[in-house]
Amino acid sequence: MYSILNWLQQKVFLSRLSILVGIFCGFCLVLSPVALANQTPTEIKVSLGNSTGELKFFPNHLQFKAGTPYKLVFDNPSPEKHYFTGKDFADASWTKKVQAGKVEVKGAIHELELKPEAEAEWFLTPMKAGKYEFHCSIPGHAEAGMTGNIVVE
Repeated sequence: MYSILNWLQQKVFLSRLSILVGIFCGFCLVLSPVALANQTPTEIKVSLGNSTGELKFFPNHLQFKAGTPYKLVFDNPSPEKHYFTGKDFADASWTKKVQAGKVEVKGAIHELELKPEAEAEWFLTPMKAGKYEFHCSIPGHAEAGMTGNIVVE
């Protein structure tokens, strides 16, 4: 009789513990994006090319800390359009929004196109540590050196 009672008490305890852990995890999932959205982002400027038409990113190496919000400020001072393409990095990040002029885009972002003299801001939080690459996806631009790398610690 004692062993059955003891067994039932353990089951009740484990059930209650599981419910508490589930509630705690739920709060963490709900509050994490809210907390990220309210932090002031660190600003990093990235130029896609330059005024002489050089096919490079300035800078071409970006360093981030996982869990820290950033505001990437892109500009294109070159005479032709360029892309900032970093799918793996984007997949490993939480995007709050991309802002360009009077337009705000929300949702998954993998690539930004900037026409000459255009500017855009990408508000994001890298979530997964790792090494990532980015490039301009216009044919010939990456081969000419328009590439870069990202390290998330």
